[in-house]
Amino acid sequence: MQVGTFGADAGGPLVDPSNRGKIRDGMKKSAEVAHKLDCKSLIITTGNEISEVSREQQHQSIVDGLKVAAEVMEDEKLTLCLEPLNILVNHKGYYLSTSTEAFQIVDEVGSPSVKILYDIYHQQITEGNLIATITANIDKIGHFHLADVPGRHEPGTGEINFRNVFKSIAETGYDKFVGLEYWPKGSDDDSLQDAAGYDSRYLIQLR
Repeated sequence: MQVGTFGADAGGPLVDPSNRGKIRDGMKKSAEVAHKLDCKSLIITTGNEISEVSREQQHQSIVDGLKVAAEVMEDEKLTLCLEPLNILVNHKGYYLSTSTEAFQIVDEVGSPSVKILYDIYHQQITEGNLIATITANIDKIGHFHLADVPGRHEPGTGEINFRNVFKSIAETGYDKFVGLEYWPKGSDDDSLQDAAGYDSRYLIQLR
Protein backbone atom coordinates (compact mmCIF):
# COMPACT_ATOMS: atom_id res chain seq x y z
CA MET A 1 0.00 0.00 0.00
CA GLN A 2 1.36 3.41 -0.95
CA VAL A 3 1.44 6.11 1.71
CA GLY A 4 -0.54 9.08 0.43
CA THR A 5 0.54 11.72 2.92
CA PHE A 6 1.45 12.38 6.54
CA GLY A 7 1.95 15.32 8.89
CA ALA A 8 5.19 17.29 8.51
CA ASP A 9 7.24 18.70 11.39
CA ALA A 10 7.04 22.50 11.26
CA GLY A 11 9.02 22.96 14.46
CA GLY A 12 6.11 24.87 16.01
CA PRO A 13 2.99 26.83 14.95
CA LEU A 14 3.34 28.73 11.68
CA VAL A 15 1.45 31.66 13.20
CA ASP A 16 4.37 32.29 15.56
CA PRO A 17 7.38 33.90 13.83
CA SER A 18 9.65 32.85 16.70
CA ASN A 19 9.49 29.32 15.28
CA ARG A 20 10.90 30.38 11.91
CA GLY A 21 14.37 29.00 12.57
CA LYS A 22 13.00 25.54 13.29
CA ILE A 23 11.04 25.10 10.07
CA ARG A 24 13.89 24.24 7.74
CA ASP A 25 15.24 21.47 9.99
CA GLY A 26 11.73 20.12 10.55
CA MET A 27 11.05 20.04 6.82
CA LYS A 28 14.34 18.29 6.10
CA LYS A 29 13.60 15.60 8.69
CA SER A 30 10.09 15.17 7.30
CA ALA A 31 11.47 14.91 3.76
CA GLU A 32 13.82 12.12 4.83
CA VAL A 33 10.87 10.13 6.18
CA ALA A 34 8.81 10.86 3.06
CA HIS A 35 11.53 9.46 0.80
CA LYS A 36 11.82 6.32 2.93
CA LEU A 37 8.08 5.79 2.58
CA ASP A 38 8.01 6.80 -1.09
CA CYS A 39 5.47 9.46 -0.13
CA LYS A 40 5.21 12.58 -2.30
CA SER A 41 2.93 14.77 -0.17
CA LEU A 42 3.07 16.17 3.36
CA ILE A 43 0.52 17.99 5.53
CA ILE A 44 1.06 21.13 7.57
CA THR A 45 -1.26 23.17 9.81
CA THR A 46 -1.06 26.77 11.01
CA GLY A 47 -1.60 26.34 14.75
CA ASN A 48 -4.13 28.21 16.85
CA GLU A 49 -4.70 31.94 16.59
CA ILE A 50 -2.58 34.05 18.96
CA SER A 51 -4.96 36.46 20.68
CA GLU A 52 -2.43 39.21 21.34
CA VAL A 53 -1.12 39.29 17.75
CA SER A 54 -3.06 40.75 14.80
CA ARG A 55 -4.35 38.41 12.11
CA GLU A 56 -2.35 40.37 9.56
CA GLN A 57 0.88 39.57 11.42
CA GLN A 58 -0.06 35.92 11.83
CA HIS A 59 -0.99 35.67 8.15
CA GLN A 60 2.40 37.08 7.20
CA SER A 61 4.12 34.69 9.61
CA ILE A 62 2.43 31.75 7.88
CA VAL A 63 3.48 33.01 4.44
CA ASP A 64 7.06 33.61 5.55
CA GLY A 65 7.27 30.19 7.21
CA LEU A 66 5.89 28.43 4.16
CA LYS A 67 8.39 30.20 1.92
CA VAL A 68 11.16 28.64 4.01
CA ALA A 69 9.43 25.26 3.86
CA ALA A 70 8.92 25.63 0.11
CA GLU A 71 12.67 25.85 -0.49
CA VAL A 72 13.12 22.43 1.09
CA MET A 73 10.07 20.94 -0.62
CA GLU A 74 11.22 22.13 -4.03
CA ASP A 75 14.70 20.69 -3.53
CA GLU A 76 13.23 17.38 -2.35
CA LYS A 77 10.55 17.30 -5.08
CA LEU A 78 7.74 17.03 -2.54
CA THR A 79 4.43 18.85 -2.07
CA LEU A 80 3.46 20.47 1.23
CA CYS A 81 -0.29 20.84 1.78
CA LEU A 82 -1.64 23.47 4.17
CA GLU A 83 -4.93 22.47 5.80
CA PRO A 84 -7.76 24.85 6.76
CA LEU A 85 -10.00 23.43 9.52
CA ASN A 86 -13.49 24.34 10.67
CA ILE A 87 -13.75 26.33 13.91
CA LEU A 88 -17.51 26.02 14.34
CA VAL A 89 -17.61 22.36 15.40
CA ASN A 90 -14.18 20.76 15.81
CA HIS A 91 -11.22 23.12 16.05
CA LYS A 92 -12.17 26.24 17.96
CA GLY A 93 -9.28 28.68 18.09
CA TYR A 94 -7.50 27.37 14.99
CA TYR A 95 -6.17 30.20 12.82
CA LEU A 96 -7.06 29.15 9.27
CA SER A 97 -10.65 28.22 8.48
CA THR A 98 -11.63 29.73 5.12
CA SER A 99 -10.52 28.51 1.73
CA THR A 100 -10.32 32.12 0.56
CA GLU A 101 -7.47 32.93 2.93
CA ALA A 102 -5.87 29.53 2.35
CA PHE A 103 -5.68 30.05 -1.42
CA GLN A 104 -4.45 33.61 -0.83
CA ILE A 105 -1.60 32.22 1.27
CA VAL A 106 -0.66 29.77 -1.49
CA ASP A 107 -0.61 32.63 -4.00
CA GLU A 108 1.61 34.72 -1.74
CA VAL A 109 4.03 31.86 -1.14
CA GLY A 110 4.23 31.39 -4.89
CA SER A 111 5.71 27.89 -4.98
CA PRO A 112 4.45 24.88 -6.95
CA SER A 113 5.47 22.78 -3.93
CA VAL A 114 2.98 24.46 -1.55
CA LYS A 115 -0.70 23.72 -2.05
CA ILE A 116 -3.89 23.31 -0.01
CA LEU A 117 -5.29 20.20 1.61
CA TYR A 118 -8.96 20.78 0.85
CA ASP A 119 -11.00 18.96 3.48
CA ILE A 120 -14.53 18.60 2.12
CA TYR A 121 -15.95 18.07 5.60
CA HIS A 122 -14.34 21.16 7.12
CA GLN A 123 -15.20 23.40 4.20
CA GLN A 124 -18.82 22.29 4.04
CA ILE A 125 -19.17 23.40 7.66
CA THR A 126 -17.23 26.62 7.16
CA GLU A 127 -18.57 27.90 3.86
CA GLY A 128 -20.23 25.32 1.59
CA ASN A 129 -20.04 26.10 -2.15
CA LEU A 130 -17.84 23.04 -2.51
CA ILE A 131 -17.91 22.27 -6.23
CA ALA A 132 -17.46 25.85 -7.42
CA THR A 133 -14.59 26.45 -5.00
CA ILE A 134 -12.83 23.18 -5.81
CA THR A 135 -13.08 23.48 -9.57
CA ALA A 136 -11.98 27.14 -9.59
CA ASN A 137 -8.90 26.38 -7.48
CA ILE A 138 -7.95 22.81 -8.38
CA ASP A 139 -4.45 23.88 -9.43
CA LYS A 140 -3.83 24.98 -5.83
CA ILE A 141 -5.14 21.76 -4.24
CA GLY A 142 -2.68 18.95 -3.53
CA HIS A 143 -4.80 16.58 -1.46
CA PHE A 144 -8.39 16.02 -0.30
CA HIS A 145 -9.92 14.75 2.91
CA LEU A 146 -13.54 13.80 3.20
CA ALA A 147 -16.29 13.04 5.69
CA ASP A 148 -19.99 13.78 5.59
CA VAL A 149 -21.78 16.52 7.50
CA PRO A 150 -23.08 16.39 10.20
CA GLY A 151 -21.35 13.81 12.35
CA ARG A 152 -18.12 13.32 10.37
CA HIS A 153 -19.23 9.90 9.13
CA GLU A 154 -18.86 8.13 5.78
CA PRO A 155 -20.28 9.48 2.49
CA GLY A 156 -24.01 9.04 2.24
CA THR A 157 -24.76 9.62 5.92
CA GLY A 158 -25.24 13.37 5.72
CA GLU A 159 -25.97 16.36 3.51
CA ILE A 160 -23.07 16.32 1.02
CA ASN A 161 -23.77 14.97 -2.48
CA PHE A 162 -20.48 13.13 -2.86
CA ARG A 163 -21.34 11.67 -6.26
CA ASN A 164 -21.52 15.16 -7.72
CA VAL A 165 -18.47 16.34 -5.78
CA PHE A 166 -16.38 13.36 -6.96
CA LYS A 167 -17.61 13.77 -10.53
CA SER A 168 -16.62 17.44 -10.53
CA ILE A 169 -13.18 16.68 -9.09
CA ALA A 170 -12.62 13.94 -11.69
CA GLU A 171 -13.54 16.29 -14.51
CA THR A 172 -10.70 18.63 -13.47
CA GLY A 173 -8.17 15.87 -14.15
CA TYR A 174 -7.13 15.55 -10.49
CA ASP A 175 -5.37 12.18 -10.10
CA LYS A 176 -3.91 12.24 -6.59
CA PHE A 177 -5.16 10.84 -3.29
CA VAL A 178 -8.44 11.42 -1.50
CA GLY A 179 -8.14 10.63 2.21
CA LEU A 180 -11.03 9.10 4.14
CA GLU A 181 -11.00 10.93 7.45
CA TYR A 182 -14.23 9.94 9.15
CA TRP A 183 -15.74 7.91 11.98
CA PRO A 184 -17.63 4.88 10.60
CA LYS A 185 -21.19 4.49 11.83
CA GLY A 186 -20.93 0.72 11.50
CA SER A 187 -18.09 -1.70 10.89
CA ASP A 188 -14.95 -0.57 9.07
CA ASP A 189 -15.51 -3.11 6.26
CA ASP A 190 -19.11 -2.09 5.64
CA SER A 191 -18.13 1.56 5.77
CA LEU A 192 -15.40 1.14 3.13
CA GLN A 193 -17.78 -0.78 0.86
CA ASP A 194 -20.31 2.03 1.18
CA ALA A 195 -17.64 4.64 0.42
CA ALA A 196 -16.42 2.64 -2.60
CA GLY A 197 -19.97 2.59 -3.86
CA TYR A 198 -19.64 6.28 -4.62
CA ASP A 199 -17.38 5.30 -7.53
CA SER A 200 -14.54 7.70 -6.83
CA ARG A 201 -11.93 7.04 -9.49
CA TYR A 202 -9.11 8.00 -7.15
CA LEU A 203 -6.64 6.02 -5.15
CA ILE A 204 -8.08 6.30 -1.66
CA GLN A 205 -6.00 6.42 1.48
CA LEU A 206 -7.53 5.34 4.78
CA ARG A 207 -6.18 7.36 7.67
